[in-house]
Amino acid sequence: MSSRAAGRPALALAVTCVPAFMVTLDLMVVTVALSTIRTSLDASLDALGWTVNAYTLAFGVLIPTAALLGDRLGRRRVFGIGLGVFTLASAACALAPTAGALIAARAVQGAGAALITPLSLALVTAAVPPGRRGAAVGVWGAATGSAVALGPLVGGLVVAGTSWPWIFWVNVPIGLVAMVLAPRLLAESRGAPRAADVPGLVLLAAGLAALVWGIIREDATAWTAASIVGGVVLLGAFAVRQARASSPLLPRHLFTDRTFASATGTVFLMGASLMGAAFLVPQYLQTGLRYSALEGGARMLPWTIMPMLLAPVVGRLGDRIGNRPLMVAGLVLQGSAFLWLAAVAGPATAYGTLFAPLLVAGIGIALVFPAVSNAVVGAVAPADLGLASAANATARQVGGLVGVAVATAVFGRAGGFESGRAIVDGLAAALVVVAAISLAGAAASLGVRRPVVADQAGREQEADVLKPV
Repeated sequence: MSSRAAGRPALALAVTCVPAFMVTLDLMVVTVALSTIRTSLDASLDALGWTVNAYTLAFGVLIPTAALLGDRLGRRRVFGIGLGVFTLASAACALAPTAGALIAARAVQGAGAALITPLSLALVTAAVPPGRRGAAVGVWGAATGSAVALGPLVGGLVVAGTSWPWIFWVNVPIGLVAMVLAPRLLAESRGAPRAADVPGLVLLAAGLAALVWGIIREDATAWTAASIVGGVVLLGAFAVRQARASSPLLPRHLFTDRTFASATGTVFLMGASLMGAAFLVPQYLQTGLRYSALEGGARMLPWTIMPMLLAPVVGRLGDRIGNRPLMVAGLVLQGSAFLWLAAVAGPATAYGTLFAPLLVAGIGIALVFPAVSNAVVGAVAPADLGLASAANATARQVGGLVGVAVATAVFGRAGGFESGRAIVDGLAAALVVVAAISLAGAAASLGVRRPVVADQAGREQEADVLKPV
């Protein structure tokens, strides 16, 4: 690490975590503005769905390529390129004259996000010794974890105060500042260069696009079934390709480690459960209980505030007791909270009844986020940090993509937006499904072993990472 970065660890941590927060926030911040966008751009419902899915799909499937580019060209350099792409695409989103232009800009924005997220985690973990890694990853986990659920609140604030393009304009100054500070505060690092598996990337992207398109369609037609079957076939071909390719997107040797494989599976299931619920609960608060976007976002604070408050502490706790107990407990709490919400939600439920399950869900995800990230990166050698970070981010984003698609499909089949009762019926059924996914994640996390902390002195000094400048 450069002397400048080493002397200012808090600033170095901020310049990686703030962009990671920003790109994760954009997964959800647009959802509260969809009705305004529909009116402004005369967009169809399908177009509105792809305003969300284009970003998520590009984000999820391009992350492994981002890690490969970081290993070859330098993680800090590719991180900076990602900041530039994301910032320019955010401006293009704000200026989009049509729904099609917005969808295209969102896809490019997702590509920029794919360059930022895994490399931000790799840069964080490379900057601190193993004994201090939990604290740093805890801060990173707090940033990315809180961004998912803060999206509706931030979006509500922006839309209420200005207009929908400003949910994208706010990214521009943040991106520009980060582009200036990153070369000054972050040290360059690389991994072993490998060739990119372009056919594998194409199979993964096409398979996910076909599968998600088929799942989110409410009409049961032959085209819908063909899309789902085609997606499954393409993803199967991707799996075969990865088993045989000389340079797969994620090296096979990583998955021979039980901790890495279990933690990566847990990340996928956690992302599916969290994003499925985070997509639907704001809709219930706004459409079912008639809160405004800002009021609904504010009432999600018991859920959203906990990762910010607890994740840094949880990261340090993971270094002491291991990551597995935190992952199991957090996912069980989250799944239980979703079942609780499903049981008490009604067309006229008082907010006080929802407060406790939202709070428990927040505590649960606060336990999981830093622990699972620390388990993933702690299971690999330093040369594989970029790829491990990519696996963590890919699993979470692809899990989120599938979770939103599944939750939306269950909601549409069990209920709908026709009445308050239909909204509640759809929400309850979807929450039961995402709760089951969360509990499956808890089971998957049982395979995570406790890491060996090699640097006791570093662990005792881990708070240095968080010291003010």
